[in-house]
Amino acid sequence: MSQIRVTKEFTFEMAHALLGYDGPCKYIHGHSYGLSVTVIGKAITDSNSPKLGMVIDFGDLKRIVKEQVVDVFDHALVLNTLTPRDSFKQSIDLFNQVIFVDYQPTSENLVVDFAEKIKKKLPAQIKLHSLKLRETATSYAEWHDGDQ
Repeated sequence: MSQIRVTKEFTFEMAHALLGYDGPCKYIHGHSYGLSVTVIGKAITDSNSPKLGMVIDFGDLKRIVKEQVVDVFDHALVLNTLTPRDSFKQSIDLFNQVIFVDYQPTSENLVVDFAEKIKKKLPAQIKLHSLKLRETATSYAEWHDGDQ
């Protein structure tokens, strides 16, 4: 049986700032992100399985991606751990949804982080094939398993 790619798309809102960047993205700003997640595998052939003919149930893929990425990063402010934190002390209520990551929170680095999180939760017979993280209508970063 052939390998089949299955894709599910997600959207979420997230803010970030690029520490040390030489342009306006060094300031806190937000994006409406689009995330396309593609997995690859063989369709289930067991006629007793309620998932007969599916590579993965779209609902199962949705649950994994929501738990690992969307529900974590949606409406969050993502900053490099090296970002000075003094400015947050006065406005703790405003900045209670801050995620500090050990990398520069660019689309390129975020898509790699997301891939690692999703891969760990997929069923053994399903492989993460690719991710596309759209930051704007005209800009995106892609991760492909074959590029490792």
